[in-house]
Amino acid sequence: MSKKKIVLAYSGGLDTSIILKWLQEKYNADVICYTADVGQIIDRKKIFNNAKKFGVKNIIIQDLKDEFVKNYVYPMVRGHAIYEGAYLLGTSIARPLIAKDQIRIAKKFKACAVSHGATGKGNDQVRFELGYHYFGPKIKVIAPWRIWKLKSRTDLINYAKKHNIEIPKDKKGAPPFSIDDNLFHTSTEGKVLENPKNYAPEFIFQRTTSPEKAPNKPTFVTINFKNSDPYGINGKKLSPYKLLEKLNTVAGKNGIGRIDLVENRFIGIKSRGVYETPGGTLLINAHRAIESVTLDKETMHKKDEVMSKYAELIYNGYWFSKERFKLQKTIDLKKNRVNGSIKLKLYKGNITIYSRVTKSKAYSIKKVSFEENKTFNKSSIERFINYHKKKLK
Repeated sequence: MSKKKIVLAYSGGLDTSIILKWLQEKYNADVICYTADVGQIIDRKKIFNNAKKFGVKNIIIQDLKDEFVKNYVYPMVRGHAIYEGAYLLGTSIARPLIAKDQIRIAKKFKACAVSHGATGKGNDQVRFELGYHYFGPKIKVIAPWRIWKLKSRTDLINYAKKHNIEIPKDKKGAPPFSIDDNLFHTSTEGKVLENPKNYAPEFIFQRTTSPEKAPNKPTFVTINFKNSDPYGINGKKLSPYKLLEKLNTVAGKNGIGRIDLVENRFIGIKSRGVYETPGGTLLINAHRAIESVTLDKETMHKKDEVMSKYAELIYNGYWFSKERFKLQKTIDLKKNRVNGSIKLKLYKGNITIYSRVTKSKAYSIKKVSFEENKTFNKSSIERFINYHKKKLK
């Protein structure tokens, strides 16, 4: 009789290597190691070598970069999703895609379960498991951090030593920074950041130059939009992955995209994190700018009304919920009107809208001009004001 199969979300690092061995021991199972490439730094050699040490036969690294940007980041940008006024949801938006594809692999190999390395205090366990349930409700979920007897970093280190699992030098004895990265962002939590009175040391930043050390001359970049999605930079058409990658580089060099945030986790804990979202920050600013000259007031205000709820749904792991789908329809109702180009001026952490170009007639120069013209009926304004006076009573 063949062994049961478990698909593990695997990075090749210390924690998931420990989980790999633990799953083999506890369930006497064949573990399939699955890595979703959503633009994070991946050491393929390390992943394959570490998994093979434990006799893993199926090691899968799936390239999801373009799908991630096109079908997850871009819809979120169209909704201007910002959680608690600052967080651009970089970690949150990657988890649904990873969960979806992990379930696809589980079904392909007829696995009985999937497993992840999210801790018992974080949001990611919720995001992964809501995604698992949506695509594979009958597939068992194994969350080691909630059920195993390893209660501390010391326990993990001792377990790793017992099973000859490589322990990085910076992880011996003390917990490391918790880092998550993908094409959209990098987040850093833990260690000195856990105390909110401590400043964030410069060495933790990985993809942004400090504004003080950014170039002394401004950089200009033009983002081209069609049907509300970016399709090119400076007039050159690029794939979603390449476009965001290029924006990350140009924004990062100019010190753009850093935030230091104390956020309210879905499970009720406050946590402090430092986030870098350079290209995403440009996209949000440029998208709002192109909508300002292409969409009507009612549509824009309706989008602003639902943004907070939309962002919270993504943060909490409800990407595949009926409510998120419904709000996405509201967000995308007139996206075919959002076409044109936005030129941005980048300088030492700051973004300035330099130019807005569109063929849309939503913005009328004649109507807003201070020069006298016949395109705007000023005589109707008095009736307009009198109508709203009555609403004060």
